[in-house]
Amino acid sequence: MANIDDVRAIALALPEAEESVSGHTGDAAWRLKSGQFAWLRGPSATDLRQLAELGRDWPAGTVLAVRVADLEEKDALLAAEPDVLFTIPHFDGYPGLLLRLDGIDRDRLTEIVTDAWLARAPSRVAKKWLAERGLE
Repeated sequence: MANIDDVRAIALALPEAEESVSGHTGDAAWRLKSGQFAWLRGPSATDLRQLAELGRDWPAGTVLAVRVADLEEKDALLAAEPDVLFTIPHFDGYPGLLLRLDGIDRDRLTEIVTDAWLARAPSRVAKKWLAERGLE
């Protein structure tokens, strides 16, 4: 089971990543100059109403939102890990998804946060990071 401290350690170990506070919620967010790649996400009143209309509830525990490369990756991840990953109407058409921290282990969280970072990182930074790990 992962927690916010795991997210923080993983995100801040990535080049040029910074922690900030989400302007509208006051929750922690991790970003690059090009934008956020991970952020804590609680439900808004609209989220709760829309989920209720769909017969769904917001999960208990801490929820992390992450960017993904594109909508195809989002769909594939949601299909592969429906017990941990989910989406809401607010994210329709947006390359991001939500994950329950209490349902994921640290290794898988590391993969997801790193992929989110790669989706937002400047190409020169991402290429250098991948090359240093023999992953290019």
